Amino acid sequence: MSALTVVLALLTALSNASASVLQRRAATDEPAGGRGMRQAVRWLGHVLRRPYWLAGAGLLALSTVFQAAALAVGSLAVVQPLLATELLFTLAVGGVVFRARPSRRTWLAFTALAAGLALFLGVAAPSSGRTTALPGRWLPAGVAVVCAMVALVVSARAVRGAPRAALLGLASAVSFAATAALLKELMGRLPQGVGAVLTQWPPYVTALIGVVSFLLLQSAFRAGSLTASQPALTLGDAMVSVALGSALFDEQIALGVRVLPEVLGFALIGAGSIGLAGAPWAGGAWDTAPNGRDGPGPEARERAPGRPSAGGPDPDRPAP
Repeated sequence: MSALTVVLALLTALSNASASVLQRRAATDEPAGGRGMRQAVRWLGHVLRRPYWLAGAGLLALSTVFQAAALAVGSLAVVQPLLATELLFTLAVGGVVFRARPSRRTWLAFTALAAGLALFLGVAAPSSGRTTALPGRWLPAGVAVVCAMVALVVSARAVRGAPRAALLGLASAVSFAATAALLKELMGRLPQGVGAVLTQWPPYVTALIGVVSFLLLQSAFRAGSLTASQPALTLGDAMVSVALGSALFDEQIALGVRVLPEVLGFALIGAGSIGLAGAPWAGGAWDTAPNGRDGPGPEARERAPGRPSAGGPDPDRPAP
């Protein structure tokens, strides 16, 4: 695990997180609208004119460059788990954009997530594996990925609010992990020459799955708060990427006596993610536009008389 791989992966996470916050900021300026493809396209047409959304799209493009460079010099099982730091960057950048200050509990959750990530990668010591997958491995892996994505999207249609955002975030995670694996395959074939690579399938499938990932991500933003979608997105991406790295590129992680600290590392990552999602400063729809269409910003809500503390009853929810 080289320092260059780590730096490039962290830059990818920072760019992705900033893009998520800016595009969620643009989403809060638009009414939720109705259901169906027509309403979704109309909503997307509106946010396309928002400077926040355009800046987020630019950062997503930059993150793709960083990610491709990281995957060219490092393994999928190293790069993608490091993208779990995106949640840290999301809440840090979101705190600035949405004017919300992290609490002590939030910082403890930050620490747990960072420590878990360091423990897992340090103990697992993922191998570099192959630069391209063996012939015949992409078809079963692709079928498994598509089935998982379809099942998650169908399940998301049956629920609303945070559960829907979480399921769509997980579907985005599976799609982004597949995109990363395809991007690694593409980078591994570049020594053949750009002309030769353009006559093969990876560039076009990578672009297609990348577009699907983007659309799923926008659906997750539209469905609900980042505190619901982002943990599922970051953790799901890490776990699916480790599985794809092993199945496709023969990337191995140390097992045996190291399994226990590896599980502990993932447990800390999960605990940190849950802690961040449930932290007081992130609990009351913190990622809403100040004085925007989603209601008053965090500062105005804190000054509102009679507002319950975090974890208290919701005044907007009808009594049982």
